[in-house]
Amino acid sequence: MTDLRRSGERYPGGDPGRGISTWHAFSFGPHYDPDNLRFGAVLACNEERLAPGAGFDEHPHSHTEIVTWVVEGELTHRDSTGHETLVRPGDVQHLSAGGGVRHVERNDGEGPLVFVQMWLAPREPGGEPSYTIVRGIADSTPYALPAAGALLHTRRLAAGERTAVPDADFLYLHVVRGAVTLDGAHPAQLGPGDAARITGAKDRLLTAGRAAEVLLWEMAAGWAPPAAG
Repeated sequence: MTDLRRSGERYPGGDPGRGISTWHAFSFGPHYDPDNLRFGAVLACNEERLAPGAGFDEHPHSHTEIVTWVVEGELTHRDSTGHETLVRPGDVQHLSAGGGVRHVERNDGEGPLVFVQMWLAPREPGGEPSYTIVRGIADSTPYALPAAGALLHTRRLAAGERTAVPDADFLYLHVVRGAVTLDGAHPAQLGPGDAARITGAKDRLLTAGRAAEVLLWEMAAGWAPPAAG
């Protein structure tokens, strides 16, 4: 089964007066939607846009796997475990909140910053927080998130290029930029900010209509995770 979610259906958020614009793909904060709380292990997929000098002051998280993908600009990350990092396009940043962590996210650059941040629920709560960054991850190298029973695949496609969609119990596909066609009984065209939530993904293909960047979460079934924060 394929559930398409268009960019225009996302919930607006952030604080535009402070240079923060956010688009939420899932129920978030004041935008409570009991029918859109999660898909598989994915709890949130937020597109964040920060003006130069803007950012999120120190705030807490717990029992959440937080994965960040920078689209444009550089993200300054600092956390209570002592990590301070610049995250750039092509890097995968993973902050495992464990039993509790605090972090700061800012745009300290001179140009705009755009990033996609995804929250996944771990299978087991608690534990020690941890931090990982993979520089310039290749399309052929998925990033494993064992705590959530998930793999992140990145796909950067030239116009006309095709790629296989991973077979999975749950497959969450988010188009970062460009345009793609998802094959199937009813082929679907997807553009920036569009998403597909596929249950029982098998033998599916993506074709780029124009140069595209896509994030895909491959997830297994069989978990009962706690609420995130």
